[in-house]
Amino acid sequence: MSIIVDFRVPSSQFELGRILSMRARATVELEALVPLGEKAVPFFWVYDSDRPTFIETARAHDSVESITEIDTYENRVLVALDWHVADDAVFQSLLDTGGHILAATGSSETWEFECRFPGYEDLAAFNRACVDARVSIDVHRVYNPTKPDAGPWYGLTPRQRETLLLAVEEGYYDIPRRITTVELADELGISDQAVTERLRRAIVTLVTNSLQTIETE
Repeated sequence: MSIIVDFRVPSSQFELGRILSMRARATVELEALVPLGEKAVPFFWVYDSDRPTFIETARAHDSVESITEIDTYENRVLVALDWHVADDAVFQSLLDTGGHILAATGSSETWEFECRFPGYEDLAAFNRACVDARVSIDVHRVYNPTKPDAGPWYGLTPRQRETLLLAVEEGYYDIPRRITTVELADELGISDQAVTERLRRAIVTLVTNSLQTIETE
């Protein structure tokens, strides 16, 4: 049975954290892992950053093959990052143990991850790999996604909850629809693709942590 774990990692202790080094006020949010060819390229929202300096610094990093601006808004930029995952102890260990990133947010000091593992033994293997690589994993919560202890929001992240609530309130799920994902994107200040992906993940999380629990009782 799969499990979900919330943990923190110091930004200086893994490759991606070092690549995306930022000013103290800047933050990064993982938007999606998009399959391109034989690998998945992560898309990140970068908030409150000096965009030209950030892009130039990240691009100059030895592990980065390419970094591309996808969308820009007043205080944020969506970037696609292609880097050598094998050089990253956290991401390579996730790949080796079957872990999947559900959400990730980073700052100049620390990154917070929400990941799903196939089982406790896989989580233990991930932790051992990080310890061997001298990466400090600070685990905050471990839970079974099919049980009601997922919290008051059934495992939804704040941004997923915000987007789903807005979609319902503005009539996205009405027949006929009273708002489009493009209009929702304008209200949220993100891309149409980001809204669609955030709604998809929110619904999957909500069903997993609510309806599946009822079925297994």
